[in-house]
Amino acid sequence: MNQPTPAIVAQSAVRRLPRIALLLLCAAYLLPGLVGRGPWKSADITSFGYMAELARNTEGISRWFDPLLLGLRPETPALIPYWIGAWAIKIAPSWLHPDLAVRIVFALLLWGTFTATWYAVYYLARTSRAQPVAFAFGGEARPTDYARAIADGGLLALIACLGLAQLGHETTPALAQLYFASHLFYGVAALPYRRLGPVIALMVGTIGMTLSGGPTVGLALAVGSALFMAYERRTAKAEANTTADESPGYSKDALATMIAVALVAAALATGLGLLQWKIQLPGHHPSSTSVLSDVRSQAKLLVWFTWPVWPLALWTLWRWRRLLTARHVALPFWFALVPLAATWTTDYSDRSLLLALPALATLAAFALPTFRRSVAALIDWFNVLFFSGLAVLGWIYWVAMQTGVPPKPAASVARLVPGFVPEFSAIPFVLALAASIAWCWLVRWRTGRHRAALWKTLVLPAGGTALCWMLLMTLWLPSIDYARSYVPQVRAVAERVGQPSCIAELALSRAHIAALQHHGRFNLQPLLLGTNCPWLLVSPDTIERLHLIIPLEKWRFNGTLRRPSSATDDLLLYQKIAP
Repeated sequence: MNQPTPAIVAQSAVRRLPRIALLLLCAAYLLPGLVGRGPWKSADITSFGYMAELARNTEGISRWFDPLLLGLRPETPALIPYWIGAWAIKIAPSWLHPDLAVRIVFALLLWGTFTATWYAVYYLARTSRAQPVAFAFGGEARPTDYARAIADGGLLALIACLGLAQLGHETTPALAQLYFASHLFYGVAALPYRRLGPVIALMVGTIGMTLSGGPTVGLALAVGSALFMAYERRTAKAEANTTADESPGYSKDALATMIAVALVAAALATGLGLLQWKIQLPGHHPSSTSVLSDVRSQAKLLVWFTWPVWPLALWTLWRWRRLLTARHVALPFWFALVPLAATWTTDYSDRSLLLALPALATLAAFALPTFRRSVAALIDWFNVLFFSGLAVLGWIYWVAMQTGVPPKPAASVARLVPGFVPEFSAIPFVLALAASIAWCWLVRWRTGRHRAALWKTLVLPAGGTALCWMLLMTLWLPSIDYARSYVPQVRAVAERVGQPSCIAELALSRAHIAALQHHGRFNLQPLLLGTNCPWLLVSPDTIERLHLIIPLEKWRFNGTLRRPSSATDDLLLYQKIAP
């Protein structure tokens, strides 16, 4: 027997969020950070390095299935993300910088994630068990209007996630996996209502996850979805007898399609050797001090990375606890549970957790129709204080960086980015000022007593997150780029060596190799493969055994080259002694 829904929503509460406002919010979140910077450390520049190598590839199609960076294979067996980046570089006009071309394409992937998430929430909210309580004398929200309002709330919740900000603006396989996972989520949610679009989304999502470095997660999501389809088909008859207006269910063809797509993805993963055992339980990592410390660090990551959706998602599971097997609760719960499990059992914690954000945002959206007015007001005031405080601090520290006043914030910035010389730029300043004014208007709008829209509770978290990202990518972009880029270090190398015919390298990280090739245009050659280069760059990790690898009497130590904001990215430079 169906349980009563906890959602109580009137038609007046489901008015549509103006599309222009939603589009502007998405644009304000997507566009900042596209220009004015280079690839960041270390996954961002590493991924770009593989893309650039593929774009220069002259070895035929076989190299596209085995990308290399100076002979090194990527740590994550991802293919499609590198293909996307390489194609973007190849088709970009000559005046467009290669890394900017890649960022534009990956920004479109994030836009596609937003779109897929909105439609997934919309179709889940269309189901009869997700609908609000019917009033005795009418006036309850109409199904499509209610679904649209919930979908707006789901997209706002996704934008509000703190963990999406940085990883969602990098050009890494993690963002491609997010795109494909969200499309798989949409395909499963929309399949009872549509055919061609969801089927394409299922194929793109499952196969894309397989070829983007997440075959295990993708297959787990696909298999779990197929099992849920089978379960819902089995219980559909009993529910139909007790429900007057049952939403469309999964057909036999839909279930067969899901199974077929999962089998194709499994065959691809097996045939290409993409399935790798990467389970790393807490406490078993070489750098771990104890199981408890690992659990504590993972818990901290989970709390801040998924803020503010995780409290709302937990509230949804509690308030909808009598309907946990309903499609709008069970599907997002599974799509969040699998990435959470990967987060706790692999070394790619934050990038695995990224895949859970669309599902967690969906669960958070279904908390909206269960809130009391007092709870919504408490959330609003917390967000007003939290994001307004962050914005004020951002402006204060920026003024201190530019003028030296107040002195303590200025000293703090100088310690974080030693050697950085700030310069005033009018365009970023105007954009940051406009964003701050828009935030003040949004706060004034939200605190108006006449605002009764269902999605209103998530407007401030999404707007506040977009504001902070805008301030970071306008006022603070030069200093952040200086801190997270390898450009200062590569420039230091160039000042020492000039433009030699080649530079030998020993045990350099993939990020350093990509940065030296991209920013310095150096011809790097692995020392261990035999080379006659006049200069040698060495990782400090090899210093204790360096005398066993090279004859030190033939090389003169020329200095340590440090990335200004990090002492862990040193490079040791040696010059060959002329015979």
